[in-house]
Amino acid sequence: MIGRLTLSDFRNHADALILPDHSFILLTGDNGAGKTNILEAVSMLAPGRGLRGAPLSAMARQEGSGGFGIAAEVDGVVLGTGVAAASPERRQVRIGGVASSANALADHLAIVWLTPAMDRLFLDSPGGRRRFLDRLTLALHSGHAMHSARYDAAMRARNRLLADLRRADPAWLSALEAQMGEHGAALAGARADLVARLNAMLADQPDEPFARPQIAIEGDDAVDASLQDRLGRERRRDAAAGRTLSGPHRHDLAVTHIAKGQPAALCSTGEQKALLLSMLLAHAALVAATRGQPPVLLLDEVAAHLDPSRRSALFQRLRESGGQVWMTGTESSLFNDLDDATRLTVTAGHVFRSAT
Repeated sequence: MIGRLTLSDFRNHADALILPDHSFILLTGDNGAGKTNILEAVSMLAPGRGLRGAPLSAMARQEGSGGFGIAAEVDGVVLGTGVAAASPERRQVRIGGVASSANALADHLAIVWLTPAMDRLFLDSPGGRRRFLDRLTLALHSGHAMHSARYDAAMRARNRLLADLRRADPAWLSALEAQMGEHGAALAGARADLVARLNAMLADQPDEPFARPQIAIEGDDAVDASLQDRLGRERRRDAAAGRTLSGPHRHDLAVTHIAKGQPAALCSTGEQKALLLSMLLAHAALVAATRGQPPVLLLDEVAAHLDPSRRSALFQRLRESGGQVWMTGTESSLFNDLDDATRLTVTAGHVFRSAT
């Protein structure tokens, strides 16, 4: 769990200090006050670009120097990340005071989030669902981000070479395809492991109060050792297409509402939200069982879209998970059922302890 969080020039927060003393941290305030910005700061303590996927330069406070800093104490280790004003798109990470890679953060914290933007997850592009799947996978396989980064780098280099196939060095192409085969197999294997274990966890869940999902991976199945050979055979096709058409970057996440036997994309908005919550809760239990510690959950405006009975059921499931949960809402009354919480009011980039 995060025992101390500090922000410097992050979004609309010139500086902020949060000292959680409960597993629930409740952030309430008006729209635009900076509640989600705090969740985004926490999400930056994991590999990637955080819950908004924004450019690093966009995270720096507009009236600030151009850089920002985020630091958190986790089990006695200080995790820090940010950018310097002189290089606003170069992320810096320090773990225990030592310069580290962003991917190394996954060894210390598992962080998963649910935001209003994800309400359209099942209707949007496969890329969004793939990123969601990878975030869940990363919580179980800390090396997943490294394999993803190296696979993507090799694929981009291969695509550049294929733009002028006649002049491309075949040996260089083969080396890149070997890298894609190695890291692609690791990506696919970790995703398949996550899906199998999460489905096993979901099989024991009731159909109510949250819909029970069945999940699967769809798309290209050329992700074993044969991927390298296949890429070699498909150079001309990929050169004509201007991109690589085979590999795990073509995967998609398929979710089915079990009770209705219906794809999530055809379900109502409320049912889709319930499916996401079921996946998140089961995933938290799976991570706790695997890592010995549940993930940190970031839930942005989730309580406002649930009726009172489902809201109470959600809070109870979250309490039973034993993990740290950061939640936002415009109305403090949404959290009246939670008497074991650190309550904070956010106003124009300032964070105050709320009256209990």
